[in-house]
Amino acid sequence: MIKAGIIGGSGYTGGELIRILLNHLETEIDFVYSTTRAGKKITTAHPDLLGLTTIAFTGTVNLKVDVVFLCLGHGNSTKFLKENKFSSDTKIIDLSNDFRLHADAILEGKEFVYGLPETNKEKIKSANYIANPGCFATAIQLALLPLAKAGLLKKEIHINAVTGSTGAGVSPSDTTHFSWRNNNVSWYKPFTHQHLGEVGESLASFNTPVGELLFLPTRGNFPRGILATAYTVFDGELDEVIALYKDFYKNALFTQVADEEIHLKQVVNTNQCHIHLHKHNNRLLITSAIDNLLKGASGQAVQNMNLMFGLEERSGLNLKAAAF
Repeated sequence: MIKAGIIGGSGYTGGELIRILLNHLETEIDFVYSTTRAGKKITTAHPDLLGLTTIAFTGTVNLKVDVVFLCLGHGNSTKFLKENKFSSDTKIIDLSNDFRLHADAILEGKEFVYGLPETNKEKIKSANYIANPGCFATAIQLALLPLAKAGLLKKEIHINAVTGSTGAGVSPSDTTHFSWRNNNVSWYKPFTHQHLGEVGESLASFNTPVGELLFLPTRGNFPRGILATAYTVFDGELDEVIALYKDFYKNALFTQVADEEIHLKQVVNTNQCHIHLHKHNNRLLITSAIDNLLKGASGQAVQNMNLMFGLEERSGLNLKAAAF
């Protein structure tokens, strides 16, 4: 059994990670660390786990576990790892944005591999340290990577993506509490969202021309999921680009190219990304849908763990969508 530790287990991503690992036949949760809830049962933060576990949060860390997941706020993983020296045998999967960019990928001799399995599977298999992609970044990259590889992103790419309130974390704020978010929609960080950096680096990895990314993130009035739409100039035939996408993702177990139009509910509560392509005149519209807490965070982290330990990639991730 793989002994796993979780740092920061009281938030949304921590809760989803606990849920997955409790049902993962190859893993055992060794500890769930929390500075605010040490000594309290996990079910005090995650009542959906009532009857599934009696584990309590702890204020101490086992530095010799097989794998540790960092579910900390952005900027806090670096500090935590400097203060807590894990065994050289411990694999680390960070869910923050601390190590995603090339310039930030090395910390005290530890080199973090970017954990997008659809493009980095072989590197992930041999890695000890993983920088888990961001949720928006996952949805946008999976929508655009086949075009980037084929050199078909030379013009501007316009992207709009709407995300559920869980993407903002468990602590309430002015733009996440129910009274404000319900029956409401708004944009934020127009054209400057922090996930654009990692998206840009991934698209540039094929050494083909990539036009400017014009990204408008939108807050949705629902709890979870991301629906991203991107469009750009495209002069080819729709059948050709559909074949291009299906070939690119032919070995991707969790990314599917749909013939029919897609919607958000078909991926919520799963580690799936669904993609659909539509052409209007000389514009190609690419739609992608993911669950921001699973394929956009905890599910992808477990997918990476499976690859790192040589397990079947779907282990613990055969999840049914909440489609109705």
